[in-house]
Amino acid sequence: MKILLISDTHGYMGTDIIDLLEGVDEVWHAGDVGPGPVIEDLEKHIKIRSVYGNIDDTAIRDKSPLNQIFVLEGLKFLMTHIGGYPGRYTARVRALIQAERPNVYICGHSHILKVMPDRKNDLLHLNPGACGHHGFHKIRTVLRFDVLKGEIKHMEVVELGKRGSTLS
Repeated sequence: MKILLISDTHGYMGTDIIDLLEGVDEVWHAGDVGPGPVIEDLEKHIKIRSVYGNIDDTAIRDKSPLNQIFVLEGLKFLMTHIGGYPGRYTARVRALIQAERPNVYICGHSHILKVMPDRKNDLLHLNPGACGHHGFHKIRTVLRFDVLKGEIKHMEVVELGKRGSTLS
């Protein structure tokens, strides 16, 4: 199953993101969807799993939970917006990781792309960075990967250009 992992759109859904959907089975949005029809635009094309972020209003929160916990191809995923990274998890996420024991922990919020192992909790941490135009990040990024028979395969970072340039 091919996944496009995005975060921090902050209301922006350009053709560059839609163009990445070819060959993808699901989009996962790690929060800060923002105003406008981002989720609706994605749902026209593909199945989406999303969580709400700190900037999201009640309309987004009605469609997207605080956490997504699911199993796909033998891997257990935990996705939330704010939660930190290995060695620096928030108390809430540390408790969730201990209770749920995911294989993969996904968050957004920092606008900093990270793919790193957490050896203490035996999981892979993923943060796709930010693909919107609001924030301090310089380059808009997403992650694309396959989930196959209990493994993450073919992980790739996709750079979408500089923040604030060529709005589509």
